[in-house]
Amino acid sequence: MINVFQPSLGEEEAAAVAEVFATNWTGRGPRTKAFEAEFAEHLGVDPSHVLLINSCTSGLFLATELLGLGPGDEVVMPSLSFVAAANAVAAAGARPVFCESDVRTLNPTAGDVERALTPRTKAVIVLHYGGYPGDVAAIAALCRRRGVTLIEDAACSVASRAGGAACGTFGDLATWSFDSMKVLVTGDGGAFYARSPELALRARQLAYHGLEQASAFDAAKVSDRWWEPNVEHFGRRIIGNDVTAAIGSVQLRRLPGFVARRREIAALYDQLLLDVEGVRVPPPLPEGHDSSYYFYWVQMDPAIRGKVASDLLGRDIFTTFRYPALHRVPLYGVQDMSLPGAEEAADRTLLLPLHQGLSDTEVHTVVDEFRKSVEFHTQELRSKG
Repeated sequence: MINVFQPSLGEEEAAAVAEVFATNWTGRGPRTKAFEAEFAEHLGVDPSHVLLINSCTSGLFLATELLGLGPGDEVVMPSLSFVAAANAVAAAGARPVFCESDVRTLNPTAGDVERALTPRTKAVIVLHYGGYPGDVAAIAALCRRRGVTLIEDAACSVASRAGGAACGTFGDLATWSFDSMKVLVTGDGGAFYARSPELALRARQLAYHGLEQASAFDAAKVSDRWWEPNVEHFGRRIIGNDVTAAIGSVQLRRLPGFVARRREIAALYDQLLLDVEGVRVPPPLPEGHDSSYYFYWVQMDPAIRGKVASDLLGRDIFTTFRYPALHRVPLYGVQDMSLPGAEEAADRTLLLPLHQGLSDTEVHTVVDEFRKSVEFHTQELRSKG
C-alpha cells in the first residue's frame, strides 16, 4: 500500500528512547526540557513560552481554558478545519462561527475572517492548510486592530514560515501536532506556545493539574511539606514526557531533510499532473512563504472524485480528504449557512500520498493510476451527458 501519510522513524530514534529507558525515568524530565528549548529555537521564541504536551487537540482545549471562553462568546474559524478546533470551542460553551475559505488554497483570507467578526468575537482560530501559511500576517494584524485573540492551529505547519517568521508565532497562542501522521513525529504529542509570559506560566500550571509546582522535587526546595498540593487552577494532565521528547529531538534534527524531500515530491507531482485535463494542483506559494508540504491536494469534478479515490484504493494507493466543511456538521448547530468557496473545495479536493518516504517510482505510479482513472471517469461522464 502506498500510504497518504507515513512517518520516518529509525535507529537514531530507537537509540534515543533506549537512553531514556537507561535513566529509569520516562516522565517529564531533562529530555522534555531540552526538546522544548530546541523547538523554541526552531520557532525563534523564548523557551519558557513553549510546552511539550500530549496532543495538538489538548493544546486547543488549553487555549479555550486560558481565555476563559464560555456561553455568549464566539470564536471565528474556517469551516475547512479539523473537528478538534470546533470541539474545543463548543465544549467550553462558546459558539464556533465558521468563515469562508479560498477554493484553491483552502485557507481563509483576512477579508473572510473580518466578515465573520461580531462584537461577541473573543478569538479567531486559523489553520495553515496543508502547511501553506496562507494570509496569516494580515489576519494577525486584523486581530490586533480589533482586540481579538489569535490562536494558530499549527498542526500542519511545523516548518512553515511567512516573511521569515515561523507559523505559530504570528498570534497569541499556538499549538502543533506530532502524531503518527505528521511531518515531525513523536508517536503522539504536540507543543503549545503562548506569547504572553503570564499565559505561558498559567499554561504550564493548567497542563499539570493546576499545580503551582509541577514536581515534588521542585516543591521540596521551597517547603518542608512538599507533599501537600498547591493547586492554583482547575487543571488536567496533558504534559509530554522524556520518551516523546527524545524522539522529538531526533525528528527535529531530521526535519529540514524531511521538508526538502517533501518539496521535491510536490514539485514532481506538479510537473507530472500539469496536463491532466480537468485537474487543478495547489497554487504556487506567495513570495516569502515556506511550506511544510504536509498535504498535496488535487481538485476535480465532484462527480468523479469518489470514483477516482475508489479506483486508487483498488490499486493499493490510499488517498483521503481533509477537512470536510464543519458548517455542514449538525452537532455545531449551524443552519442555512452558505459558504460557496469552502463547499466547492470540500467537494472537489483529494489528497494524494505525500511523505518523505515516497520514492520517485511510487510518485509516478500514483500519477499514472490517477491519470487513468480521471480520464476514464471524465469520458464516462461525457458519454452520459
